[in-house]
Formats: sequence, structure tokens, C-alpha cells
Amino acid sequence: MRALISVYNKEGIYEFAKFLSDKGVEIISTGGTFRYLKERGIDVVEVSSITGFDEILDGRVKTLHPVVHAGLLAVRDNKEHVEQLIKRGIEYIDFVVVNLYPFFEKVEEDLKDDEKIEFIDIGGPSMLRSAAKNHKYVVPLCDPNDYAMVMDEILSYGDVRLEKRRYLAGKVFNLTSAYDAAISNYLLDDDFPEYLTLSYKKSIDLRYGENPHQRAAYYTNTVGSGAIKDFEKLNGKELSYNNLKDMDIAWKVVCEFDEPCCCAVKHNSPCGVAVGEDIYDAYIRAYECDKISIFGGIVALNRRVDKRTAEKLIEIFLEIVIAPDFDEDALIVLKERKNLRVIKALSTPKDNLEYISVDGGILVQDVDKKLVSEFRYVTENKPTDKEMEDMLFGMKVVKYVKSNAIVVVKNKMAIGIAGGQVNRIWAACQALERGKGATCLVSDAFFPFEDVVEKANEYGIRAIMQPGGSIRDKESIDACNRYGISMVFTGVRHFKH
Repeated sequence: MRALISVYNKEGIYEFAKFLSDKGVEIISTGGTFRYLKERGIDVVEVSSITGFDEILDGRVKTLHPVVHAGLLAVRDNKEHVEQLIKRGIEYIDFVVVNLYPFFEKVEEDLKDDEKIEFIDIGGPSMLRSAAKNHKYVVPLCDPNDYAMVMDEILSYGDVRLEKRRYLAGKVFNLTSAYDAAISNYLLDDDFPEYLTLSYKKSIDLRYGENPHQRAAYYTNTVGSGAIKDFEKLNGKELSYNNLKDMDIAWKVVCEFDEPCCCAVKHNSPCGVAVGEDIYDAYIRAYECDKISIFGGIVALNRRVDKRTAEKLIEIFLEIVIAPDFDEDALIVLKERKNLRVIKALSTPKDNLEYISVDGGILVQDVDKKLVSEFRYVTENKPTDKEMEDMLFGMKVVKYVKSNAIVVVKNKMAIGIAGGQVNRIWAACQALERGKGATCLVSDAFFPFEDVVEKANEYGIRAIMQPGGSIRDKESIDACNRYGISMVFTGVRHFKH
């Protein structure tokens, strides 16, 4: 039996090659792997002595040869295949052990384009795919984590069983498809190509999904950074499916603001958002927005957390605290809560596209980053500077609330938040009831009727910001003029379904 070994990652390869060699398997290798194994005393044959063809083009061509691929692809119970190999003096290859050039990592480094291109592996995927296709006869190995399993199979059964070969073959095509997708996305530079190819790697096996009966895992992109990819868990239990979704929303909200900001999230919707003079003040104000819903929620802060803020945070039960950093004494305080997940965010949100699955398909769209198009002051009264500041604050919050979304604002505090209703007046009633005493209201989309203005007036709202664009805009404008309410159109809708 023969094994062809050519690996970039040398982890565990000496032990595996020695195991095969001790079992009487001839080891064939290439370039750096050949030298690595030979220097460690493994009896190894260089691939060029098998092919009769020296490596050329700086190693670009070494295993792309009929002797290699015929030895991998021959169907061994096909008489014609066997005769063709005998006629040409070609021997079978029984194991292919290959891992690929690190394109995922190198494409993110500060390298010239030509240098990045050199990390696109050609020979490795070709050998792996040949072996995987012919896994009935060939054992394909692309992951060092599988060496132990293959050794156990050989020790227990004398060979690798077909079901294990099939599993290993599936891993090969899983890897090469992700690898090719990353290369495609790098070269193509098209957000909406003919074929959607995504490249993600499993990061965490989750205990379950949204509910205990649903299986779940968390995958992160193989190329590029991201806020909910690049973080450190400093304390607490394992993260859940719902935790990760809530962290994503909470962190995105606070990253909308230059000022110190705190956002509390419950069930994937903001329940309290505020800015403050410092991060302690921002948290206190966000807590005051909704003292009930914040309990058991996720809190994000866009400034380093100090001890004073940490001491306030642990006064109630929270699932997660996420911030860009924590003072050492703040961490000591937070770690008093053994189960509290403390997350250090290492970057701001990076995604430019978002994906939503439907049954049988995926919807792809730009991330909603445009806040307003232009301000149109459509009523007789104009908002004050303070009201404009409050409404712009509210507009940054409202785009993260499920449609129909209404946010009622007072002194840069989102004291009334409501969304996810099938009509806008229901959301308005809920937000206004929670936000008593506020003077500003923000909507994610236009008003189809004047009923929201009528209700807003009952609760003392004096300024409204909405996208505009309804065929009945005049009715809302007229209602505002009757009550002396100012209204501003932004020209940008922020539906979040």
C-alpha cells in the first residue's frame, strides 16, 4: 500500500506517517513535507521519482501528473482500469494526506495581490478531490484531527471502513467548496453574483437553537473580520443561539453612536437605549428606560467599563455584558456573577451584506447603513435643535426595532419602544404608553393614516420624524398642523422584519 503525503500544516504528520510506515505503507511525499519527514527518520520517496517528472515552475507543478491521478482514480474492480494501469506501470495510491495552502489567512494579510494569488492551492485540492471521488478504494485526509480516527480504524479493523471513508470524502468536498468560495469571492468582487458561494467555518456547537428541541451551531466567515466573530469571552457560561443574536443587535446599536451609549436588548429587540456624559451615566439612563424588561437581558456599552459601572450592572440579573474593554477592578466585580457572560468586543460591525433564509432559498441585501436622505420640514412648526437631536437619536434606534417600529424619545433616552405589530397604531399606542412625558416620536416607515398623529398628540408629543412617502402624507401633515406638532421627513425607510 502507498500513501501520498503533502501538507502545509505539519501538526501530527510525523506521528501519522510513522504509523503508516510501521504498518508497511510506502510513503510518497513532495517538497517541504518530503524534507520534513526524511529529516525525522521516515523512509520516504519523493514524488518526482514516481512520476519521472521533476517539480517545475517553483513547485506549481509536481503532483499534477497522470501517474498520480491515475493511481488515485482507478476503479480497482474495473478490469479495463486495472489493465490500463498495468500497461503503463502505474501503481495504486491508497491514502492521500493533504492540507491546503492557507488562503483563508493569507488573503487577510497585508500582501500584494500577486502574493495572495500564490496561496491559491491547485495540486492539493486536485489530489483530495480525486481521492474523495474514489473513496471506495482511497482514504482521503484533509484534516489533522482525523489522523487518530484513521489509526484507530486500522488498529481495530485492519483497514478504514467504507462509512468512515465516505465521511472523510464528504469532509474533503466540504473543505474545497468553502476554499473555492473564498477564492471566488476575493476574485469576483461582486455582491450579487450568478451563484451564491459562502465560506463559513463552524466556530461553536451550540447546546440548542431558539428552543431546546432545535439543533444549532455557530459558523463564522473564513475570510474577514466581524464583531460577533472577533470577541473574547472573559467570564460566564457558554453562549447560546439566542445570546449571539441578541449580542449582535445590542452591539450594533451602541456602535451607531459617537457618544457614550448603552443598549439593553431583550428577545432580539432593544428595550432601553440612552447616551450619557460617561458610560456609567449612559447605563443608568438606559436602565431607567425600562426597568422591567432589562432584567435577564443583554447590555452593550460602547466605552470601557469601570468599577463603578460594573457595580451597578451586577445589581440586577443580566445574561451578557458586552463592551470594548473592562478595567481590571471592573472585571473582578463582574466575575462575582459566575454565570454572567462578560464579552470583550474586538471590532465594530463589519458586514456589508445580510442573509435571510427562506424555505428553499436565501435573500441577500445590503446592510441598512443609510440613516436619512434629506430633511424635509413639512409642517408649519419646525422642530427645535434639541428635538432634532432627540429624533436623530431615535432614528438610530428605530432601525433595529421590528417593524412596525415606533420609538418615543426624551433627552436622548428611548423611553418608549414598540414594534413587531401588524399595524402602526398598535405599536404607537404601546410606545407612547411606555414613554409618557416624552416630546419626540420616531417611526421606521411612513404613516398610512393620521391616527398615529392623533394618538401622539394625546400623549403630548411635539415633534415627529418619519420617512414620508405615503399617498396620504397630507393627512398626517394637516393633523400635525392642527395640533402644532412639527414633522420632519427623512426619505429613508427602515423596515426590519
